[in-house]
Amino acid sequence: MQPRQLVRAWVEAFNRADADALAAFYTEDAVNHQVAELPVQGRAAIRQMFIDGFASANMVCIPENIFADGEWGMLEWRDPLGLRGCGFFHVLAGQIVFQRGYWDKLSFLRVQGLPLPEPGRDI
Repeated sequence: MQPRQLVRAWVEAFNRADADALAAFYTEDAVNHQVAELPVQGRAAIRQMFIDGFASANMVCIPENIFADGEWGMLEWRDPLGLRGCGFFHVLAGQIVFQRGYWDKLSFLRVQGLPLPEPGRDI
């Protein structure tokens, strides 16, 4: 699967909240680094990250742009609650080896009605 196709399929699985399908897109030792969080390494840990995320928040990804350049797929997204972000997917042999995502964690917590960190603690 080429990067652009993979990102489209990833968005579809994300919007189904399908952690198993999402995990299958990653190599066994892939890294997913959402910059508002610590990097997550390994397919099993990435799968658990999605399970935990879908259990705690109602997340929807509406693609605004999907680009590809060589081994990279790039996603600019928004959601129905007004959040925006982007993701970069390094794809080798049809699987994600590295992903980095940028989004505002404080805004995410607020619109999802999730607890905010205590003052003086990292977001």
